[in-house]
Amino acid sequence: MSRKSAISWVEAGYVSVRGYAIDELIGRVSFGEAVFLLLRGELPAPAEAAIFNAILVSVIDHGVSPPSTIAAVTVANTGAGLNSAVAAGLLAINKFHGGAVEDAMHAIGEACASGLRADEAAKDLVERYRREGRRVSGFGHRFHAADPRTVRLFELADELEIEGKFVAQAKAIESALSENAARPIPINADGAIAALLLELGFSPKTANGIFMIARTPGLVAHAVEEQERNPPMRTVSVDEYEYDGARGRTIDEQ
Repeated sequence: MSRKSAISWVEAGYVSVRGYAIDELIGRVSFGEAVFLLLRGELPAPAEAAIFNAILVSVIDHGVSPPSTIAAVTVANTGAGLNSAVAAGLLAINKFHGGAVEDAMHAIGEACASGLRADEAAKDLVERYRREGRRVSGFGHRFHAADPRTVRLFELADELEIEGKFVAQAKAIESALSENAARPIPINADGAIAALLLELGFSPKTANGIFMIARTPGLVAHAVEEQERNPPMRTVSVDEYEYDGARGRTIDEQ
Protein backbone atom coordinates (compact mmCIF):
# COMPACT_ATOMS: atom_id res chain seq x y z
CA MET A 1 0.00 0.00 0.00
CA SER A 2 1.51 3.33 -1.07
CA ARG A 3 1.74 6.31 1.25
CA LYS A 4 0.61 9.77 0.20
CA SER A 5 2.02 13.26 0.78
CA ALA A 6 0.75 16.55 -0.60
CA ILE A 7 3.43 18.74 1.00
CA SER A 8 6.56 18.59 -1.15
CA TRP A 9 8.22 16.56 -3.88
CA VAL A 10 11.75 16.18 -5.23
CA GLU A 11 12.86 14.88 -8.61
CA ALA A 12 16.07 15.31 -10.55
CA GLY A 13 16.46 19.04 -11.15
CA TYR A 14 13.12 19.90 -9.53
CA VAL A 15 11.93 20.65 -5.99
CA SER A 16 8.33 21.60 -5.28
CA VAL A 17 6.56 22.86 -2.13
CA ARG A 18 2.78 22.52 -2.20
CA GLY A 19 3.01 22.42 -5.99
CA TYR A 20 5.21 25.51 -6.39
CA ALA A 21 8.73 25.12 -7.76
CA ILE A 22 11.12 26.12 -4.99
CA ASP A 23 13.14 28.32 -7.34
CA GLU A 24 9.96 30.29 -8.11
CA LEU A 25 9.40 30.89 -4.38
CA ILE A 26 13.00 31.92 -3.64
CA GLY A 27 13.24 35.71 -3.47
CA ARG A 28 9.51 36.14 -4.05
CA VAL A 29 7.98 35.05 -0.76
CA SER A 30 9.09 35.72 2.82
CA PHE A 31 10.01 32.98 5.26
CA GLY A 32 6.69 33.52 7.04
CA GLU A 33 4.77 33.14 3.78
CA ALA A 34 6.64 29.90 3.04
CA VAL A 35 5.76 28.57 6.52
CA PHE A 36 2.12 29.55 5.93
CA LEU A 37 2.20 27.72 2.58
CA LEU A 38 3.62 24.55 4.14
CA LEU A 39 1.09 24.47 7.00
CA ARG A 40 -2.04 25.71 5.22
CA GLY A 41 -1.38 24.46 1.70
CA GLU A 42 -1.91 27.86 0.07
CA LEU A 43 0.04 31.09 -0.13
CA PRO A 44 -1.42 33.78 2.13
CA ALA A 45 -3.12 36.93 0.89
CA PRO A 46 -1.07 40.10 1.61
CA ALA A 47 -2.98 40.92 4.82
CA GLU A 48 -2.72 37.30 6.00
CA ALA A 49 1.03 37.30 5.28
CA ALA A 50 1.50 40.53 7.23
CA ILE A 51 -0.30 39.31 10.35
CA PHE A 52 1.31 35.86 10.23
CA ASN A 53 4.79 37.37 9.96
CA ALA A 54 3.87 39.66 12.88
CA ILE A 55 2.85 36.61 14.94
CA LEU A 56 6.24 34.97 14.32
CA VAL A 57 8.09 38.15 15.31
CA SER A 58 5.95 38.65 18.43
CA VAL A 59 7.25 35.48 20.13
CA ILE A 60 10.71 35.26 18.60
CA ASP A 61 12.28 35.80 22.04
CA HIS A 62 11.23 36.74 25.59
CA GLY A 63 14.46 37.12 27.52
CA VAL A 64 16.44 34.55 29.48
CA SER A 65 13.67 33.52 31.89
CA PRO A 66 11.39 31.25 29.77
CA PRO A 67 11.91 27.52 30.42
CA SER A 68 12.96 26.88 26.82
CA THR A 69 15.74 29.48 27.01
CA ILE A 70 16.91 28.27 30.41
CA ALA A 71 17.09 24.73 29.02
CA ALA A 72 19.00 25.87 25.92
CA VAL A 73 21.59 27.92 27.81
CA THR A 74 22.01 25.23 30.47
CA VAL A 75 22.87 22.61 27.85
CA ALA A 76 25.02 25.10 25.90
CA ASN A 77 26.88 25.81 29.14
CA THR A 78 28.02 22.18 29.30
CA GLY A 79 29.88 22.55 26.00
CA ALA A 80 27.27 20.67 23.99
CA GLY A 81 26.77 21.30 20.29
CA LEU A 82 24.29 23.91 19.08
CA ASN A 83 21.91 21.19 17.91
CA SER A 84 21.72 19.71 21.41
CA ALA A 85 21.22 23.09 23.10
CA VAL A 86 18.44 24.15 20.72
CA ALA A 87 16.83 20.70 20.90
CA ALA A 88 16.77 20.97 24.70
CA GLY A 89 15.04 24.32 24.42
CA LEU A 90 12.46 22.96 21.99
CA LEU A 91 11.76 19.99 24.28
CA ALA A 92 10.83 22.48 27.02
CA ILE A 93 8.07 23.95 24.84
CA ASN A 94 5.07 22.01 26.01
CA LYS A 95 1.68 22.33 27.68
CA PHE A 96 2.58 25.14 30.11
CA HIS A 97 5.12 26.95 27.92
CA GLY A 98 4.03 27.58 24.35
CA GLY A 99 1.23 25.03 24.58
CA ALA A 100 -1.09 27.73 25.87
CA VAL A 101 -1.68 28.85 22.28
CA GLU A 102 -3.25 25.51 21.36
CA ASP A 103 -5.34 25.42 24.55
CA ALA A 104 -6.50 28.99 23.95
CA MET A 105 -7.48 28.13 20.38
CA HIS A 106 -9.64 25.31 21.72
CA ALA A 107 -11.29 27.57 24.32
CA ILE A 108 -11.95 30.46 21.93
CA GLY A 109 -13.14 28.13 19.20
CA GLU A 110 -15.40 26.29 21.62
CA ALA A 111 -17.01 29.55 22.75
CA CYS A 112 -17.49 30.69 19.15
CA ALA A 113 -19.13 27.39 18.22
CA SER A 114 -21.63 27.60 21.09
CA GLY A 115 -24.15 29.59 19.08
CA LEU A 116 -24.43 32.16 21.88
CA ARG A 117 -23.61 35.84 21.69
CA ALA A 118 -19.90 36.48 22.34
CA ASP A 119 -20.48 37.88 25.84
CA GLU A 120 -22.84 35.06 26.80
CA ALA A 121 -20.51 32.40 25.41
CA ALA A 122 -17.60 33.95 27.29
CA LYS A 123 -19.49 34.00 30.58
CA ASP A 124 -20.60 30.39 30.11
CA LEU A 125 -17.04 29.28 29.27
CA VAL A 126 -15.46 31.09 32.22
CA GLU A 127 -18.04 29.78 34.71
CA ARG A 128 -17.66 26.22 33.45
CA TYR A 129 -13.87 26.34 33.59
CA ARG A 130 -14.00 27.67 37.14
CA ARG A 131 -16.39 24.91 38.22
CA GLU A 132 -14.04 22.34 36.74
CA GLY A 133 -10.98 23.95 38.36
CA ARG A 134 -9.44 24.74 34.98
CA ARG A 135 -7.57 27.84 33.85
CA VAL A 136 -8.50 29.54 30.58
CA SER A 137 -5.20 29.60 28.71
CA GLY A 138 -4.10 32.74 26.90
CA PHE A 139 -5.15 35.22 29.58
CA GLY A 140 -3.11 36.87 32.34
CA HIS A 141 0.67 37.33 32.52
CA ARG A 142 3.20 37.19 35.35
CA PHE A 143 5.07 40.24 33.99
CA HIS A 144 2.74 42.32 31.84
CA ALA A 145 -0.39 44.11 33.09
CA ALA A 146 -1.09 44.77 29.43
CA ASP A 147 0.99 42.56 27.14
CA PRO A 148 2.59 44.92 24.57
CA ARG A 149 2.63 42.13 22.00
CA THR A 150 -1.14 41.69 22.29
CA VAL A 151 -1.74 45.41 21.92
CA ARG A 152 0.34 45.64 18.75
CA LEU A 153 -0.99 42.43 17.20
CA PHE A 154 -4.58 43.56 17.64
CA GLU A 155 -3.75 47.06 16.34
CA LEU A 156 -2.22 45.50 13.24
CA ALA A 157 -5.11 43.06 12.81
CA ASP A 158 -7.52 45.98 12.93
CA GLU A 159 -5.47 47.91 10.34
CA LEU A 160 -5.37 44.86 8.06
CA GLU A 161 -9.08 44.07 8.63
CA ILE A 162 -8.19 40.60 9.95
CA GLU A 163 -10.19 40.95 13.17
CA GLY A 164 -13.32 38.82 13.17
CA LYS A 165 -15.44 36.65 15.42
CA PHE A 166 -12.48 34.92 17.10
CA VAL A 167 -10.80 38.16 18.17
CA ALA A 168 -14.16 39.46 19.37
CA GLN A 169 -14.68 36.26 21.35
CA ALA A 170 -11.21 36.50 22.93
CA LYS A 171 -11.96 40.06 24.05
CA ALA A 172 -15.28 38.92 25.50
CA ILE A 173 -13.50 36.17 27.48
CA GLU A 174 -11.05 38.79 28.76
CA SER A 175 -13.98 40.86 30.05
CA ALA A 176 -15.66 37.83 31.64
CA LEU A 177 -12.45 36.77 33.39
CA SER A 178 -11.75 40.29 34.66
CA GLU A 179 -15.27 40.84 35.99
CA ASN A 180 -15.20 40.66 39.81
CA ALA A 181 -11.49 39.78 39.73
CA ALA A 182 -9.02 41.47 42.08
CA ARG A 183 -7.23 42.90 39.05
CA PRO A 184 -7.70 42.81 35.27
CA ILE A 185 -6.82 39.56 33.50
CA PRO A 186 -5.63 40.70 30.06
CA ILE A 187 -5.28 38.70 26.89
CA ASN A 188 -1.62 37.74 26.70
CA ALA A 189 0.41 37.06 23.56
CA ASP A 190 -0.66 33.39 23.56
CA GLY A 191 -4.33 34.37 23.58
CA ALA A 192 -3.89 37.02 20.90
CA ILE A 193 -1.99 34.60 18.68
CA ALA A 194 -4.62 31.92 19.27
CA ALA A 195 -7.43 34.23 18.16
CA LEU A 196 -5.51 35.41 15.10
CA LEU A 197 -4.47 31.89 14.04
CA LEU A 198 -8.14 30.93 14.18
CA GLU A 199 -8.96 33.95 12.01
CA LEU A 200 -6.34 32.69 9.54
CA GLY A 201 -7.89 29.22 9.47
CA PHE A 202 -5.12 27.31 11.26
CA SER A 203 -5.88 24.10 13.14
CA PRO A 204 -5.03 24.05 16.88
CA LYS A 205 -2.79 21.07 16.10
CA THR A 206 -0.31 23.40 14.38
CA ALA A 207 -0.13 25.93 17.23
CA ASN A 208 2.77 24.45 19.21
CA GLY A 209 4.71 23.98 15.98
CA ILE A 210 4.23 27.61 15.01
CA PHE A 211 5.45 28.68 18.45
CA MET A 212 8.55 26.48 18.07
CA ILE A 213 9.26 27.86 14.58
CA ALA A 214 9.04 31.41 15.95
CA ARG A 215 11.12 30.80 19.09
CA THR A 216 13.97 28.81 17.48
CA PRO A 217 16.02 31.87 16.37
CA GLY A 218 15.95 33.15 19.95
CA LEU A 219 17.15 29.80 21.27
CA VAL A 220 20.01 29.76 18.74
CA ALA A 221 21.05 33.29 19.71
CA HIS A 222 21.01 32.56 23.47
CA ALA A 223 22.88 29.27 23.10
CA VAL A 224 25.63 30.84 20.97
CA GLU A 225 25.95 33.83 23.33
CA GLU A 226 26.14 31.54 26.37
CA GLN A 227 29.16 29.75 24.96
CA GLU A 228 30.83 32.93 23.72
CA ARG A 229 30.34 35.16 26.78
CA ASN A 230 29.77 33.10 29.94
CA PRO A 231 31.98 30.62 31.84
CA PRO A 232 31.21 26.93 31.29
CA MET A 233 29.99 24.25 33.66
CA ARG A 234 27.98 26.32 36.10
CA THR A 235 24.41 26.15 37.31
CA VAL A 236 22.40 28.64 35.27
CA SER A 237 20.51 31.16 37.39
CA VAL A 238 18.30 33.70 35.65
CA ASP A 239 18.96 36.23 38.43
CA GLU A 240 22.65 36.32 37.53
CA TYR A 241 22.07 37.73 34.07
CA GLU A 242 22.43 41.45 33.39
CA TYR A 243 21.34 43.03 30.11
CA ASP A 244 24.12 45.06 28.46
CA GLY A 245 22.79 45.27 24.93
CA ALA A 246 21.46 48.24 22.95
CA ARG A 247 18.51 50.23 24.25
CA GLY A 248 15.98 52.60 22.72
CA ARG A 249 16.62 51.71 19.08
CA THR A 250 13.88 52.41 16.55
CA ILE A 251 13.16 51.14 13.05
CA ASP A 252 13.17 54.73 11.77
CA GLU A 253 16.89 54.97 12.55
CA GLN A 254 17.75 52.39 9.88
